[in-house]
Amino acid sequence: MPKTMRHITLRDRFEYGAVVGIVAALRLLPFRQRSAVIAWIMLRVIAPLAGYKKRVRQNLHHVWPDLDEGKRDVLVDSIIRNFGRTLCELFSPDDLRRMAAETELTGPGLAALEDARAAGRPTIVISGHFGNYDIARAALIGHGFDVGALYRRMNNPLFHDFYLRNISTIGTPLFERGRPGLGEMVRHLKGGGTLAALIDVRANSGAPVPFLGKPALTAHSMAELALRYDAVLVPFYGTRLPDGEHFTAHLEAPIPLSDPETMTRALNQSLEARVRETPEQWFWVHNRWKGAPADGDA
Repeated sequence: MPKTMRHITLRDRFEYGAVVGIVAALRLLPFRQRSAVIAWIMLRVIAPLAGYKKRVRQNLHHVWPDLDEGKRDVLVDSIIRNFGRTLCELFSPDDLRRMAAETELTGPGLAALEDARAAGRPTIVISGHFGNYDIARAALIGHGFDVGALYRRMNNPLFHDFYLRNISTIGTPLFERGRPGLGEMVRHLKGGGTLAALIDVRANSGAPVPFLGKPALTAHSMAELALRYDAVLVPFYGTRLPDGEHFTAHLEAPIPLSDPETMTRALNQSLEARVRETPEQWFWVHNRWKGAPADGDA
């Protein structure tokens, strides 16, 4: 059954009502305070009730089974707080655009994108559920790049339309993963535009590619698009700074065009390096390794 038609569960209603209700109730607060309050509510109320803390612990144990229990407890709380702050930013588009305008674009990938833009060559920028991807996307748009974003329909039908309205205010066009957005996405690339996408979305029909030492089902589609349309492929990240509100937006050197498997592994390795450096900024809540083969098969 398509996600838009599936039965709405009690959990769907709880997640939607909790997040939307809290954001609406706190809109009168200055953004910094609002972000801190939502992070606290996510940690103390929503995450325990929705099972997020349990999922984070399971994923941490899966990839780092020898992690000290005390360090794991601290890390779990940091991950959940970051999740809350990111949600607050996503549903505060005016504040998100302000933060993006204050975020400097850095790294060798920026010059590569500018050269491609001048030549009318398509570009693909790849990130993950790390820091705040939309801050970096908005910063690219503010820098004059024609960025179209690929998004995945959310599992919660109630939440999806609300989510889509908010990410649309950050920038358009938006392309839904799969057949619905394929034609528009290809036209955007052929016209020399920039496509932004995430590499860490579990692809049920994808290939098992190592991520944090464990096989994770990963689509080769972004690498295949880059090869088909001779697009510059650049990993990019919006990393949260210690003050919790400001970011860096770094564009790494382009991934060499070779073959889909090699390029996809390179993208996973790029994100993996970021996660190892600041694991609290990655979205450990989702089932990234679900359905993958045994470790030795990756």
